[in-house]
Amino acid sequence: MTDAFQGGEWFMLLQHEMLLFAGIFFLIGTLDEFAVDIAYLWLRITRRIGTGRIDAAELSTNPLGGRVAVFIPCWQESRVIGATVAHALTVWSDPELTIHIGCYVNDAETLAAARSLAAQDCRVRVVVNPAPGPTSKADCLNCLYKALEDEETATGRTVRMVVLHDAEDMVDPLALKLFDLALDHAAFVQLPVLALPKPGSPFVAGHYADEFCEAHGKTMAVRDGLGAGVPGAGVGCAVRRDAIRAVARMRGETGPFAADSLTEDYEFGLDIAAMGLRTRFLRMRTIEGRLIATRAYFPGRIGESVRQKTRWINGIALLGWDRMGWGRGFARRWFDLRDRRGPLAALLLFLAYALLLSIAVSWAVRSLGRIGPVAPGPVLRMLLIANFAALVWRAVVRAAFTGREFGWREAMLAVIRIPVSNFIAILAGRRALFAYLRTLRGAPVVWEKTEHRDHPAFHEPAFDVSAGPGPDRREGS
Repeated sequence: MTDAFQGGEWFMLLQHEMLLFAGIFFLIGTLDEFAVDIAYLWLRITRRIGTGRIDAAELSTNPLGGRVAVFIPCWQESRVIGATVAHALTVWSDPELTIHIGCYVNDAETLAAARSLAAQDCRVRVVVNPAPGPTSKADCLNCLYKALEDEETATGRTVRMVVLHDAEDMVDPLALKLFDLALDHAAFVQLPVLALPKPGSPFVAGHYADEFCEAHGKTMAVRDGLGAGVPGAGVGCAVRRDAIRAVARMRGETGPFAADSLTEDYEFGLDIAAMGLRTRFLRMRTIEGRLIATRAYFPGRIGESVRQKTRWINGIALLGWDRMGWGRGFARRWFDLRDRRGPLAALLLFLAYALLLSIAVSWAVRSLGRIGPVAPGPVLRMLLIANFAALVWRAVVRAAFTGREFGWREAMLAVIRIPVSNFIAILAGRRALFAYLRTLRGAPVVWEKTEHRDHPAFHEPAFDVSAGPGPDRREGS
């Protein structure tokens, strides 16, 4: 037997073992996802979760039960903050509303844009962080909270709730009234987030639409239905005043948000749940079928998407594990484990694509007669069949949830976008691991924010959420 042939045999054996390794771990992940699917169907059948219907005209006439403060932390957001606040002030005409924009003294353009908005509407407050930016997003939020406390002390009037949004959000006209009703029965409420298909980026920005449709259409609903605690998404969420005060007292002098965290919004919701207060993920549609949700564009470039997901993976799966440990109860620990699988998932995805390449190489070499065929054993054959069936099932589920909100064309694209989602996850997982290692060596937590250039309000004819079902869905549940 020649050396080349022996080398080929070793290559095929190594490939076989790596396929076996990857197949087992992918099957474990498949069973985990399938368990969420089964839980979703069971909770829907038993009516413990679901998407309710509400009369938009009737809801919009309800007066707010108290003052509302909206926090919008900003760093270099001059391109979009004007559109976000102008839209919010238009659709939220309530006099009990105030919008607090957090800025930095060394961000002159955003500061000028915010002050211009404040000059046009007395409901806008501009809060300047005394530290030069960017600090962490949580630090900016804590500055906003301190300013709110000072205003409450000066006026003698406290707010009923605090609403969190980002500078690029397109708020829903009915969100405040829905928060007001829901906070009678919960301390923290998270509405769905819809990542809108972005003009000019059908794949990179589009894959966010698929992920959020499934996560905020199924996974978050299951999490809430099982009582696992609802993490904040940082946008489209509201917290009762007594609850945010309780979190602030728990944290001490720093404020209610963890200034040394990359994902303070995620931790904030779970902190409230850990205190024994009720958290809710609330899906509601108008009678016409429009989902009451926060709409936004997400990054449309590979590099920006990788940076954003690096922060999510590092903040939740790595730093979050260090900071929060494990929650109480089976459901909470199950979802903690799911939240922290990002780096392992990235490694397995990289291995899977490397194996696909190696299989292509081995087929080419085999066609030249340099090595003989190596038949997969019965265990590997079973794993390959099971994982292929699981891949088809996952593609169908993702397409179904995307199609429910955006129609059949985006549902078809959702299947094509799966490799894009995987590729970004691989790059982000690697980058998150190195960022985490730098943190362990003492590197500071820095607000590595996403640059925003576009806003749904710039395309208002296409995204008129104030009337009718809207662009996301004409009907559905």
